Parts: sequence; structure tokens; C-alpha cells
Amino acid sequence: MAEVGVDGKITDLPSLDAFLSEKDNSVNNVYVSDIPSVCKEYPCILGVDEAGRGPVLGPMVYGIAFCPLNEATLPDELGCADSKALTEEKRDEIFTKLCEKSNKIGWAVEVIAPNTISNSMLSRQKYSLNQVSMDSAINLIRKAASAGVNIDHVYVDTVGPPEKYQAYLKSIFPSYKITVAKKADSTFPIVSAASICAKVTRDHSLKVWKFEKGLQLAQKDFGSGYPADPTTKKFLAENCDPVFGFPQLVRFSWSTTSEVLKEAYHVDYETAEEDVTPASNTSITSFFKITPKSGSGGKGLHDFFKRRCLSRKVEL
Repeated sequence: MAEVGVDGKITDLPSLDAFLSEKDNSVNNVYVSDIPSVCKEYPCILGVDEAGRGPVLGPMVYGIAFCPLNEATLPDELGCADSKALTEEKRDEIFTKLCEKSNKIGWAVEVIAPNTISNSMLSRQKYSLNQVSMDSAINLIRKAASAGVNIDHVYVDTVGPPEKYQAYLKSIFPSYKITVAKKADSTFPIVSAASICAKVTRDHSLKVWKFEKGLQLAQKDFGSGYPADPTTKKFLAENCDPVFGFPQLVRFSWSTTSEVLKEAYHVDYETAEEDVTPASNTSITSFFKITPKSGSGGKGLHDFFKRRCLSRKVEL
């Protein structure tokens, strides 16, 4: 098995597995490949796509791929196509070829943790999955630019209405040509390359997923993660704690999990009232601001509770 170097370079599938297994999968993780020198010297096309938007288990992964304009046919020559239309073995094979062409093509991924998805969608101020997706795409484009990629044209598989998304991206990146389209992953080979990087990363993250203490599970125990998968359904039914719900692999915000959680204990939450005496010129909006308790001292919350946005209701 290949080893990951001290700088964490991903050069093949074993090094991708090693990279993913070393990371804390309760938080988002970003990887940017080495930037080919030609991508700094010549104008580049850059494709954006995601994998894992629909599953109830595991992360959603956003990916980008980029290469010089004069190498625009390279992803097609390597066999890049819509990742959903390829077998897992074929995707792995193409990903390996992409890594071998690191002197001409680069890529990056953001692994968006199930925790992030759940906490965003269930927060008091709603942060939709569409917005999570758009922010990830924007973050990756910015990282490529800051790493020195000479971006000329960005191709994006759409989230929502293409025209609206394209105008939004153009307002953020006015100097780039932007094309947002439905089914871009089957239309533009550079988007297909991004789709493969995202899909392979998601597939392999599930293979090496680290569970909390007490759970020893392999992917065969929880399946593909899609709500219709019988193995996934069985996993959800058998791994729902009546107090704490599911392991961190699960997206609590999905309707599939909400149905299973109906069998869990019911909990009522009360908002603590703050004794606030506002100054005469304090705006009315100040009454709705939540201020943290100060000077409470004592031991901080365990990570288990922080990751689930739980807080103490009674100080002992």
C-alpha cells in the first residue's frame, strides 16, 4: 500500500484512503492537489460538481477539476463521464489516471460532514442544503485561485435554476466566464472530472469511516446510504438510541431519520430567559439576541455534545 507523504499528497487510491482515515469526519475537510505549473501559466477551464446530495448517510462531497484551455480534451481522453453512469471500478480507474496526469490537470474536494449538513438544516436560522452547496463550490473556486490557478472559464452543474445561480456566481467572480447548466457533468468533460473526484472521495470516505467508541461497523453493515437501500433502512432501525439518536454518519435532518426518531424519547426544550435591563436608547432587536452565560466556570462540554449543538439546561 502506498504511503501518504508528510505533506499529505494524494497520488493514488491508497493514499486517498489514508488521507480520509486520518481526518476528523465530524468536521468538513478540504484537499487541494498540487497545482500543475501549466495551470499557473496558461488560462484554465475549471469544472464543479458534487456527490452524495441525496443519501441519508455520510458526507456530501464537492469537487473541482481544472486544466489549461489547450488541454481541454484531456478529461474526455481519460474517459471522464457523468460519475453516476460509471461503475465504481471504472470511476476508481479514471481517478487513478487523473492522478497520473498531475502535470496537466489538478483537482480539489471538500468533504462536507453529516454533522454540518444536519446542524445547518436544523438550526434556528435555516441554512439550506442549496446554500451549503453553493458556499462549498465558491470556497473551492477561491482556493484554486489562491493556489495560483489561472482561471478563465468556470463550468458548474447547477443547484436550483441555472440562470439565477450563474448570476450569483458572476457577482462573486466578475472576471471569470461562468457557465451554469443542468446535467453539466454529462455535457462538459471538465465537470465530469470534478464529478468523478467527488464521487470517488465520497465512496472511499464511507469505506474508511471511523465510528464513535463502541461501534465497530463496515460499509456492508449500512449500505449505500440512500433512503431506499434495504441495508441502510435496517441500519437506521437498529442504530437509533432513544436519547441521542444516531451515530454521526447519519444526517438527522432527513425525513427518513425523522420517521425513525418518532420512536425515540420526546424532549421539550425551554429557552432560558435573560434578565436584561436595556438602556433607554437600546433598539428593540436587542431583546431577541441570545447572550451566553458568563463566569459559569467548571468543566467545558464534551465534544459529543458540542457536535450535536447540545447545551446544559441546569448548572449543578
